[in-house]
Amino acid sequence: MILVTVRENEPFEKALRRFRRKVEREGIRKDIKKNSFYLKPGEKRRLKQRLAEKRRRKASRRAARRATRPGRA
Repeated sequence: MILVTVRENEPFEKALRRFRRKVEREGIRKDIKKNSFYLKPGEKRRLKQRLAEKRRRKASRRAARRATRPGRA
């Protein structure tokens, strides 16, 4: 549970910003979004595979970019 205490003479907007930052850091929004609808086990597996493939492609692009930089070893 996230708790943000509003300090004395602190504007509400600043406290709200701190709350949002804490929520983002804890990953609550991502978790709510993930559980907002039901995925069949097969769909979940395929989604996981697609995301893994996306990460692999991104990593290989980064590695290729590093390898082609002039003056780098």
